Amino acid sequence: MDVIDSIILGIIQGLTEFLPVSSSGHLELGKAILGDHSVPKESLLFTVVLHFATALSTIVIFRKDIALILRGLLQFKWNDDLQFSLKIILSMIPAVVIGVLFEDQLESLFGGNILLVGFMLLVTAILLFLADKAKDTNKKVSFSNAFIIGIAQAIAMLPGISRSGATISTSVLLGNDKTKAARFSFLMVVPLIFGKIAKDVLSGELTYESTNILPLSLGFLAAFISGLFACTWMIALVRKSKLTYFALYCAIVGLIAITFSLLN
Repeated sequence: MDVIDSIILGIIQGLTEFLPVSSSGHLELGKAILGDHSVPKESLLFTVVLHFATALSTIVIFRKDIALILRGLLQFKWNDDLQFSLKIILSMIPAVVIGVLFEDQLESLFGGNILLVGFMLLVTAILLFLADKAKDTNKKVSFSNAFIIGIAQAIAMLPGISRSGATISTSVLLGNDKTKAARFSFLMVVPLIFGKIAKDVLSGELTYESTNILPLSLGFLAAFISGLFACTWMIALVRKSKLTYFALYCAIVGLIAITFSLLN
């Protein structure tokens, strides 16, 4: 993978990890357009680096929230911070179970399956449209809500379904405050990303060559910087009920992907 492709894919990952348009789906589309011929192990390493970059950008944006949560955990008191942490853990369970039990089946879907990506983008479009029409509330995420949102996150492991779009939309449709829904959505994925990175590193499947350092570094920086921008922007968009634009975008890209797949 050359430097330009790395930067382009890094920007795609950084923007689409937070914007509700499916990072996995756009990476598959990007690789197909760029003609990515990386061997699986090299592609896995690049994917891990990009996910680490977006996780780091989440930590930077929500550093104060994370500090409060950690302080609440260390105090061992039944306060809002401890409850929020437990809700995050609860929300992770569906994705962990699906990821462990169906890892091979999920990985088989990430091989340039443009037709599937197209249809899943249409599903994302419907979710975003419905969420944008929901009424504003001041309700915060409950424990039962957290588990249901976790199920949405597990379903979003399919390429083409936006993780942030699915989790934020599900939370909003459950009647939760839109800003709180976005905050919960972005924070709930951080432990999963680091867990997946640790698993990939410990598996010994990652390969590294000195020639990879430049494209990996530039891809990381592109994903990190664009992630900072997208995360901040997304919170403002959810608050202002501007998700319909992304619903339209996902619908258009989904139809293009389906048409492209059927014609080829």
